[in-house]
Amino acid sequence: MKIVVCVKQVPDTWAERTLNATDKTLDRASVDTVMNEIDEYAVEEALRIKEAHGGEVTILTMGPDRAAETIRKALSMGADNAVHLTDEALHGSCVVQTSEALANTLGTLEYDLVILGSEATDSRLSIMGALLAERLDQPQLSLARKVDVEPGTKVTIERQTDDGYDKVEASMPAIVTVVEKINEPRYPSFKGIMAAKSKPVTTVSLADIGLDAGSVGLEHATSKVLDFEARPPRGGGEIVQDDGDGGLKIAAFLAAQKLI
Repeated sequence: MKIVVCVKQVPDTWAERTLNATDKTLDRASVDTVMNEIDEYAVEEALRIKEAHGGEVTILTMGPDRAAETIRKALSMGADNAVHLTDEALHGSCVVQTSEALANTLGTLEYDLVILGSEATDSRLSIMGALLAERLDQPQLSLARKVDVEPGTKVTIERQTDDGYDKVEASMPAIVTVVEKINEPRYPSFKGIMAAKSKPVTTVSLADIGLDAGSVGLEHATSKVLDFEARPPRGGGEIVQDDGDGGLKIAAFLAAQKLI
């Protein structure tokens, strides 16, 4: 089986995230970056399918040169190779443009399954799987908490719901998005980290995937930030001295705030 896992490099969730004053896009250069957390579960699931049925796991990411750090982590976990789509014209691309770029890149690859996390921590749109399925005209199996495959035939998942799960199946090739309940991602071993250094990474540009630079990027994005301002500093609060009427004072304060 051939499996492609889409991963994204995102700012660490513990970092203070800000926007660039110049173009109002997320400032990624000034913060520590990591692999999107739920994408780690996607990599792990692909590796487990490979271990059960054989095959090859390819990592696909779109981003600047720095995104190679995330690729290397996925390779050190056990993936076989990677494709890195990078082009200065991609800066500021919206999710619609990103899905087109990734779909075009997938169109240059052979695969039975595309697996990705259900959402990214920097945007939380939870829509990339559906966009890829639409562009590639392939079935999407979303919110998978368990995946079973019959190589070359079909894929079956348990889709997480509020009341339990739904059992959904589709023929391959297919797009699968996973949730964090699906597995426990492995830690890269020292052997895996060393082996990742020699695994092939193919770098491609927009020209390589047949996409015009004029259709992507901030200037042509379908959505953009028009303006922003820093959150105002938190006030010092109000101290209530209880001289026997503390309850009345608190009630009056809450009433003034229209909370009661």
